[in-house]
Amino acid sequence: MDKVVATAVEAVADVPDGASLAVGGFGLSGVPTVLIEALYEQGTGGLSVVSNNCGAMESGLAVLLAAGRIARVTGSYIGANKEFARQYLAGELEVEMIPQGTLAERLRAGGAGIPAFYTPAGVGTQVAEGGLPWRYDGSGGVALASPAKEVREFDGAEYVLEHGIRTDFALVRAAKGDRHGNLVFSKSSRNFNPLAAMAGRITIAEVEELVEPGAIDPDAVHLPGIFVQRVLALTPEQAGDKKIERRTVSAPAARGTVNG
Repeated sequence: MDKVVATAVEAVADVPDGASLAVGGFGLSGVPTVLIEALYEQGTGGLSVVSNNCGAMESGLAVLLAAGRIARVTGSYIGANKEFARQYLAGELEVEMIPQGTLAERLRAGGAGIPAFYTPAGVGTQVAEGGLPWRYDGSGGVALASPAKEVREFDGAEYVLEHGIRTDFALVRAAKGDRHGNLVFSKSSRNFNPLAAMAGRITIAEVEELVEPGAIDPDAVHLPGIFVQRVLALTPEQAGDKKIERRTVSAPAARGTVNG
């Protein structure tokens, strides 16, 4: 039951070239940066990644992306990642863009053993009708487009069929975890980390604080250890290394005035 591994290198040692990965994180929040760096150092490439976004500010998945290690991305947000956009438009990267809620449910469904489900998201658009560019040819044309999906009517409304996602591995980051793999996530990092963890056949969690079994109140567990196969305890320095994507500050108040 003790799922703790000694190093990040050990944790990802069996992730092969061409593997599929579900990766947690929301923006720069809750990204398993230490495990991603270990994959980079290992030289693993040709990866198919499922994640809300593909890193930013040369952090997280952006490390693997910039090194040309990612072949395909299933996600819902490109944002300000210029290298992601460049590779996509240049035909170097295959990208399946799907609605954010659909991505979340596809991961959850895969982890729950549900092969497919119907959703109203995307009905009447290229999400359902097909034709979304998955890969460009490098000269502005579309080399590979998304196929049409099944649409059915229920109670007078149309719904599109979406398939659950399962991946070879999942990489996630938790604020707290025990040796059995029970995890607690902090704030926005809870958006996609539990879902990514459920979708992976082998899930590896880096935890900012490792505690003994029983130290986490069962009612406080966000993800039970049955979904987690390996746990990596971060050092205080690794746990505290958190980047801010967009720093927003207020101008100092003029002397003699009161803010608010």
